[in-house]
Amino acid sequence: MKRITVFCGSNSGSNPLFKTQAIDLGKELATRKMELVYGGGKTGLMGAVADGALDNGGKVTGVLPGFMKIKELEHEGVTEIITVDTMHQRKSIMYSLGDAIIVLPGGFGTMDEMFEALTWAQLALHCKPVALLNTAGYYNNLLKFIDTMIDNSFLKEEYRNLFIVESEIDKLFDKITNFVPIDNEKWFELKVK
Repeated sequence: MKRITVFCGSNSGSNPLFKTQAIDLGKELATRKMELVYGGGKTGLMGAVADGALDNGGKVTGVLPGFMKIKELEHEGVTEIITVDTMHQRKSIMYSLGDAIIVLPGGFGTMDEMFEALTWAQLALHCKPVALLNTAGYYNNLLKFIDTMIDNSFLKEEYRNLFIVESEIDKLFDKITNFVPIDNEKWFELKVK
């Protein structure tokens, strides 16, 4: 794997561990010689993961809609910035550039990005690992809700294996490296290998 797409909040959240682990993830990507692809912002966890990579010699590509650039939210220290017109273009480019996706804590935007990546995996539009870094148990309630979806027959039980959940960065990378996509060609022909 050469590039990892990271989705995360533009705020730092209330727990200092969120920012610490974002910085550590950026550093780990640089150490592993993996390029970071992210939303291009300088604030919150986005800025923290980018700084963690850049401060340790990593390569960072940011994808930012023009309206955010106008509001001066762009991280000007990244290796490359790709400016797009819409949020949809941003997500599409970020998905296409990464060999795997890591999701840190975040709000509505992060959830939108994560669920779209999972939906595309469910539809066999990609077979990339999608991993949640469950910092300080941030995603525990979401995981319970996914169990509720399964219990109520809105989601097949095997789709729980579409994504990886881990709270430690090194274990997360072990699981990403060893990820085997579910056999999901029963209903859809796999479009991307």
